[in-house]
Amino acid sequence: MNDAASVETWSGKDRQDENFPVGSWLIHRKVRPHVHAFYVFARNADDIADSPALSPEDKVARLDLMEDVLLGRSDIGSPSALRLRESLAQTRVTSRHASELLIAFRRDAVKQRYATMDELDDYCRYSAAPVGRHVLDLHGENQSAYEPSDALCQALQILNHMQDCVQDLRTLDRCYIPETLFTEFGCAIADLQRPEASNGMRQVFDSLLHRVDHMTQLAVDLPKRTQDRRLRLETAVIVGLAMRLASRLKDEDPIAGRVRLKKIDVAGSMLYALRFL
Repeated sequence: MNDAASVETWSGKDRQDENFPVGSWLIHRKVRPHVHAFYVFARNADDIADSPALSPEDKVARLDLMEDVLLGRSDIGSPSALRLRESLAQTRVTSRHASELLIAFRRDAVKQRYATMDELDDYCRYSAAPVGRHVLDLHGENQSAYEPSDALCQALQILNHMQDCVQDLRTLDRCYIPETLFTEFGCAIADLQRPEASNGMRQVFDSLLHRVDHMTQLAVDLPKRTQDRRLRLETAVIVGLAMRLASRLKDEDPIAGRVRLKKIDVAGSMLYALRFL
């Protein structure tokens, strides 16, 4: 199938560009291609939802076609969905997690604002939690690990929203920060266009980070509940990285510039993970 026949619009971003390991060498090499297949599917769907060149209607139609290929209703139009469908057939993992991701991306195609934290939590249920659940299922883990995995994935999602809050508003007119937080701390979405965070905006960030801290504490149970030793190490590293990124966002201003993890954070997270071996 040639590129012209595909609805996918890859942005060029790859798993090496993510904050956190995606099917890294830490997990077994037999599982890695299947994690990568899920990532590529998610990456392409995300790129469609975030494309500034496509209309909301076109985005939804393209995402619908990806699901058609994923579920076997079509064989053409989405190479990444076809690859993931083959992966699911080999591993016998449910397609539900991938379908749930598409719910979130369809929402991204048409929704620019989130009124309350409950709305954001519901978005994260579809945009983040399915990723962790899919990886757990690939490793044959017990579903009792879903709860701490969901907490970790939601923490990562909110941290990413904070990192990208300025760019999301500038390029997509999208803001995930709940409007109730702006009201509570006496600021507005327009404050994201300032050169640095106002006092009210800093309180908004701190409120979100307080929530993230609670989630990461729940997420500490994930490596404890993970039976596969290599996956246990990878999840522990990710928990450590989430904690370190949260710490950086407490000390740095995501409006003044994108807050990023550093090499020392990676090294520290590896050391943190060793306690779970």
